[in-house]
Amino acid sequence: MVRTSPRDQRQHTLTSRLTELQLARKQLLAEVAPVGFGDDADRATNVDGHVRLAMIEQRIAAVEAELAEQDRRRRRVADGTVALGDVVTVDLGDGPETYLLGSVDEAGGGLDVITPSSPLGKVLQGASVGATLSYAARPGRSLQARVIAVA
Repeated sequence: MVRTSPRDQRQHTLTSRLTELQLARKQLLAEVAPVGFGDDADRATNVDGHVRLAMIEQRIAAVEAELAEQDRRRRRVADGTVALGDVVTVDLGDGPETYLLGSVDEAGGGLDVITPSSPLGKVLQGASVGATLSYAARPGRSLQARVIAVA
């Protein structure tokens, strides 16, 4: 059995998600294509379809950007700090736990995701292995996380 690295799993997850979104876009385009002069209800449905299409286009652009960023990261020399797209092992107080620092579209492959806009995600970016980080999960409550490893 061939084991894949977390980065390869992430790329596979993103590529699969991109394929799903592109298929959804193709299906939606077939639905919203004008087929005649419908009544007001038909036009309203068409407007809803165009809104959904715009949302899918935004998600496709985001996933494509993440794939491009992942390629750039592969080319850079690893410096031991946490970056978007890294698989990071942290101790939140209950022992080591491994997460992917990325978007919710990347969830899968057996890894939970910490989003970069979350309080923990914000302090993880740029942190070094061995660092102990403080972050506020909610106002008035400070928590700590220790960075154990970055892959």
